[in-house]
Amino acid sequence: MGDLQRTPLFDLHVALGAKMVPFAGYEMPVQYPLGVMKEHLQTRTKAGLFDVSHMGQVILRGASYDEIATAFETLVPMDVLGLGQGRQRYGLFTNADGGIDDDLMFANRGDHLFVVVNAACKEADIARMKAALEPAITVEVIEDRALIALQGPAAEQALGQLNSAVAEMAFMDVATVDLLGVECWVSRSGYTGEDGYEISVPASHAQALAQALLDMPDVEAIGLGARDSLRLEGGLCLYGNDIDATTSPVEAGLNWAIQKVRRTDGARSGGFPGSARILGDFQNGVARKRVGLVPDGRAPMRAGTEIFADADGGAAIGIVTSGGFGPSVGGPVAMGYVQTDFATIDTPLFGDVRGKRMPVTVAKMPLVTANFKR
Repeated sequence: MGDLQRTPLFDLHVALGAKMVPFAGYEMPVQYPLGVMKEHLQTRTKAGLFDVSHMGQVILRGASYDEIATAFETLVPMDVLGLGQGRQRYGLFTNADGGIDDDLMFANRGDHLFVVVNAACKEADIARMKAALEPAITVEVIEDRALIALQGPAAEQALGQLNSAVAEMAFMDVATVDLLGVECWVSRSGYTGEDGYEISVPASHAQALAQALLDMPDVEAIGLGARDSLRLEGGLCLYGNDIDATTSPVEAGLNWAIQKVRRTDGARSGGFPGSARILGDFQNGVARKRVGLVPDGRAPMRAGTEIFADADGGAAIGIVTSGGFGPSVGGPVAMGYVQTDFATIDTPLFGDVRGKRMPVTVAKMPLVTANFKR
């Protein structure tokens, strides 16, 4: 793993006994001695601390927030202009064909827009923003900050011991918060389906902050393995698996992420890459849809498993894009795409597992109810 990058928390992971693996160009912890199952349940019942420093942090600056937001709306189908100060929103970089090139988070910080992009896509995302926005908008890549996520029902109590102000934040609020005497950028958000926070901290102080949180009785370090099972139970897409450059947001069930002001007849309709296809999908419907899937029995249905309408014969009508064991559910869980005619909740289908068709049922997502603090 000599060519891989390391986050500011690498030494802490090693000291904690993490199993390190290559991920998106970084050496990252996939699990700790606690194990994936217990790490998952720890996050659901108490609090888990995740290192997400491999993700890209970017600041967009311009003459005013309105100028920045108007420019950014040429890249995403979201309402950036109408986002309130101190608020964050989920976004998508779409391409000319109406597919998704990445998903991201962006926050209105008053005099700038703070953007967090996926690790595997960050170089392309930064190049996209620079090409489309500069020189009118300055694209500032943040290299000297770590990013950690504290997730779970005990997250508020734990982080509140360092600054009680975080308890007043609601889901998707963003604020500058003093933690251990250091200015941190904190959002009440995450990607586990649980309440929690994402914290951008100066790299030089990241280990001290992480250790202070881990010293609390309800907090444990959590790796990529549990992060994946948590987001899968939460019905949350993993870029490159559940959404990619060919996937329309409407196919992916991300209609909610595209505000009415950007849709047909909205005040700022269109004007983003792929708008013809995406707005057409809203009006005309799509041939396939992303759905939750619950296999019968104990055998998981992994990504790539073909889905059929019948126990024998016929062509595949869908495919699993993410699948595994759901510790909170107590059995296998999955998500994938099926033809729209088969996307109704409780529809019985079959997945081809090693040449044998096994029953699987279309299920409502999320498979575990979200616990965000509204």
